[in-house]
Amino acid sequence: MATDNRINFWRRNPKVPGSVQPVYGAQHPPLDPRLRRTYPKDTKPKFNNLKSKKACSFHEFACSTNDAWDIDDEEDENFCGTPFPASFAPSVEETTASVHNQKLRHQKGDTESALPHSLTPPRNERHGLQKDNPSECERVNGKFVKSSSDADLNTSSVRSPLQKQQSLPVRPIIPLVARISDQNASGAPPMTVREKSRLDKFKQLLASPNTDLEELRKHSWSGIPREVRPITWRLVSGYLPANKERRELVLKRKREEYFGFIEQYYHSRTDEHYKDTYRQIHIDIPRTNPLIPLFQQPAVQEVFERILFIWAIRHPASGYVQGINDLVTPFFVVFLSEFVTEDVENFDVAALPLETQRNIEADSFWCMSKLLDGIQDNYTFAQPGIQNKVKALEELVSRIDADIHNHFKKYEVEYLQFAFRWMNNLLMRELPLRCTIRLWDTYQAEAEGFSHFHLYVCAAFLMEWRKEILCMADFQSLLMLLQNLPTIHWGNEEVGLLLAEAYRLKYMFADAPSHYKR
Repeated sequence: MATDNRINFWRRNPKVPGSVQPVYGAQHPPLDPRLRRTYPKDTKPKFNNLKSKKACSFHEFACSTNDAWDIDDEEDENFCGTPFPASFAPSVEETTASVHNQKLRHQKGDTESALPHSLTPPRNERHGLQKDNPSECERVNGKFVKSSSDADLNTSSVRSPLQKQQSLPVRPIIPLVARISDQNASGAPPMTVREKSRLDKFKQLLASPNTDLEELRKHSWSGIPREVRPITWRLVSGYLPANKERRELVLKRKREEYFGFIEQYYHSRTDEHYKDTYRQIHIDIPRTNPLIPLFQQPAVQEVFERILFIWAIRHPASGYVQGINDLVTPFFVVFLSEFVTEDVENFDVAALPLETQRNIEADSFWCMSKLLDGIQDNYTFAQPGIQNKVKALEELVSRIDADIHNHFKKYEVEYLQFAFRWMNNLLMRELPLRCTIRLWDTYQAEAEGFSHFHLYVCAAFLMEWRKEILCMADFQSLLMLLQNLPTIHWGNEEVGLLLAEAYRLKYMFADAPSHYKR
């Protein structure tokens, strides 16, 4: 009952003072209920007054809730297997049920219950006796004795409110922000028939002597299966040719060409002309996805430094601009996943063969270069591409939803104040990395996906938070919301709905200039 009260309290009061709002890019360490939920021996937690009394501070709110947000499976097992500390006194229901069971066993002539309490073996020892001597446990003095597992089943339904509070929630399918793997990776339900059929279709297209790139893009629009994503991204980005026989030759040549650039230019990073560029790259690299251990490894950071420095000196019109460092990460993760079966976010890249590391680095460089070729005006002087896209977003929103547009005008919120980052980083700071990878499946399948279609995705993304935006009644609250949108639990389903809405907006406005402009 206490748990139900807390759940209802949470649903009816989503914004209590001091509540923890999920913010992408900020770390929220899970609070362990075992550490912060301790009560004196003779007291019990009281939650009956939650409906009438609202939390007035973070301390009161933390004391009235018992969330276990992302506790590992190992901790689940240890927690459930260890006895309660002395501070957790047994409840009245538990004691009553225990006495009742002892009386029943005594009436049936249960020899175990006749033993003194101090001589009765603990439950885990009784399990061990069952395994070692099953016949002795099943039959004692010619009478059948209930096994402890049966007793567990009988008493499991009688649980005190305190035990219910200590039971941990089911681990969610969609992981938190530090998780890279999508819902089709480990820990998710088995592959459905539809997913298997899609995977077979991709494999069939990729196995043909000349891959039909238009058909491949058509199937990629709805998401690419994890198993074939690396080769598909290389093809749809234009890095690899459609002809299967030529791919190995092209890969070898492009990889050698990249490391030729390294030998030719990388030593100049300390030169007077380039040291400022290298210094800025060196500062930005550790800030790239700081919550994901993979990107804090020295070997990975060195790879990113080389990729970004070589790109910058080969594109002097723009050079390196803050934000470009984020654009490497999806390619690096996807190409790394080709060689990693476990969780990518914790994988030690230095454990891979040196040749494999070099191949991942070169492929990430060339695919990022292909992407930036289409949006380089976003990063040239004064960043005119971003300025134009933000203005286009403002005009589009004014047509789609006048209420939001007028709400921004009323509280003097400029689109540039929040949408600049959306365009500069392609929503990578707004979405978990797993969602960005799914989003880029569609961007690479869509004509001008990173430049043109991204505008409609941003508009659909803004409309997603319509209700929350209209509830904010001051400039500061609006800007805080728009810069910290709660997408931490988003997965493939949410991204799919976002893309569908973006496609609808594109269909309505892209070929209708009179609708788009005043």
